[in-house]
Amino acid sequence: MKLDDRITELVAIGASVTANCLSCLEYHVGKAKEYGVDEQEIVQAVDVGKMVRKGAAGKMDKLAESLRRAASSPAGASTACCG
Repeated sequence: MKLDDRITELVAIGASVTANCLSCLEYHVGKAKEYGVDEQEIVQAVDVGKMVRKGAAGKMDKLAESLRRAASSPAGASTACCG
């Protein structure tokens, strides 16, 4: 199954929002309109992207907090580093 251009652009709109890429979002909204996507469909794609971004950010915040707590306790201290 191949996605048509309209669906591809709606997916790209959601992904652009999730990735916080302003230029991507502007581009893909323009392309979606060229392919006849209506405003309500664009709003829905933006909303899905926002939900995904919010969920991912929440998980990252929880992980960062648990790592911060572990690093502040003597038992969780580590000399390992990335890079």
